[in-house]
Amino acid sequence: METESGLVEGVPGRDRSVTVFRGVPYAAPPVGESRWRPPRPAPPWPGVRRAETFGPMCPQAPDAEVAGLGLPMSEDCLHLNVWTAAADAGEGRPVLVWIHGGGFRTGTGASARYDGENLARRGLVVVTFNYRLGALGFLATPGLSEESGHRASGNYGLLDCVAVLRWVRRNISGFGGDPGRVTIAGQSAGAGAVNFLAMSPLAEGLFQRAVAQSHARHSRDPELRYLATSYRTLAEAELAGARYAQERDAPSPDLLRSLPWQRLVDGDADVDGAVETGGPAKPPLFRPVVDGWAIPAGYEETYAKGLQNDVRYLAGNNLDESGAVPESTFAAHRAAGTKTWRPGMPPVHVTLDGYLAAARRKFGAMAGEFLGLYPASTDDEAARAHCAAVRDNARVSTFLWAADWSRHVRAPVHTYYWTHASPARGQDPRRASHGSEIEFVFGNLGGGDEWDGDDRRIAEIMSAYWANFATTGDPNGPGLPRWPAYSPDSAAVMELGDGFGPIPVADPARLKFWKRFFGTEEAW
Repeated sequence: METESGLVEGVPGRDRSVTVFRGVPYAAPPVGESRWRPPRPAPPWPGVRRAETFGPMCPQAPDAEVAGLGLPMSEDCLHLNVWTAAADAGEGRPVLVWIHGGGFRTGTGASARYDGENLARRGLVVVTFNYRLGALGFLATPGLSEESGHRASGNYGLLDCVAVLRWVRRNISGFGGDPGRVTIAGQSAGAGAVNFLAMSPLAEGLFQRAVAQSHARHSRDPELRYLATSYRTLAEAELAGARYAQERDAPSPDLLRSLPWQRLVDGDADVDGAVETGGPAKPPLFRPVVDGWAIPAGYEETYAKGLQNDVRYLAGNNLDESGAVPESTFAAHRAAGTKTWRPGMPPVHVTLDGYLAAARRKFGAMAGEFLGLYPASTDDEAARAHCAAVRDNARVSTFLWAADWSRHVRAPVHTYYWTHASPARGQDPRRASHGSEIEFVFGNLGGGDEWDGDDRRIAEIMSAYWANFATTGDPNGPGLPRWPAYSPDSAAVMELGDGFGPIPVADPARLKFWKRFFGTEEAW
């Protein structure tokens, strides 16, 4: 296969009708003088590059999931992977570009969860990739902004995503893909990146559809501020970055670039404690920046002025995330007691005292009304009320996000709520947790007996929805339960998982409460 940098040779997948290309460079190594600069094209290589093994992971703190992959870490990590079943270069198949999650701190496109073979068998060309993480991907300082030529810094990981989309535009036809029919999709921080790319003029025209799996949130939802949808202003990011550089005795860009990357990876230590979220949860320090260039404006301003890219959107949330947990785990959470929250991790309230204190802190003068709608007088009642409120919050927030997004966009939006309890990643008990839908979307349930026939039936439907959306911009297709598009006149969301059909966003009284509460909050 010919790319702009040279020839690559893929290897057969498990299904020999699919060819996999692993570890293909899409940009030059961002090392030395190229650290904290926009990605440059990958240099050419001689002969044929055998694309058999995944490239190194981008530097990050140790994590159990990525550690098991056995891949090295290196700043020379800007590689992508392609799965295709196309027999000829000119087939023009739809393209799905997957952006991995991990709080903008961890992760890799090499994870087995994102293996694209099954979606390739459904007719897609699947691309996964690495992007710069943590300080290496999102550090902003006055010095870096000054030298940039755009008076902006801090979005290097997001610029890597743009570079992948440009690589796809120039090269994917050789893999049988259609560069004019590209879907970007991601979960958690990957969904955050999807949201930011949809707001970025640098990505205009590079994709036609977008999938945000946990989350797309209303601009006045306080949870937006610490989840993967969170951003920083350039002034805030530069101030924090200058402190970060001083702490490492490297106040200038040249001195920062002289440090080994190991000095720039800090795991859970880098939390942005200055952001008011209505509770103890805080976002990671290093995350995208509204810099006036890559991301010109925040959510409210972008949507109010219609500045976003006009693309079709599919977005949703999960039953057991954002602090909601299965009832069977209440006792375990109580036994764990108070703990230190990781960046972006929501609180779980399973005691009456904790629930009441959290309600008063978050809702202030509206706490009495909230507690009337979500009452509790015992620990178990409090835990159930907490979970009900978290779930309503998420559904209502995404419903209102869709209203804001759609105000100036012609393309339809589809929203969902994932409810199926999954054994993904050894979860016991099963739960519809953060990211538990990924295996079902990719069809990667494997052959283990932890997956039952119901799981496999649901995976068939989920994979078909996502493949249809990437192909036509509409998840619907023959033999599938009908998934209606968002309508401002119907406060409903599509349930996916234990059921397949529209369900109410919330009880009418609770829906009115959340609308009023969000109206009192600062817009982002």
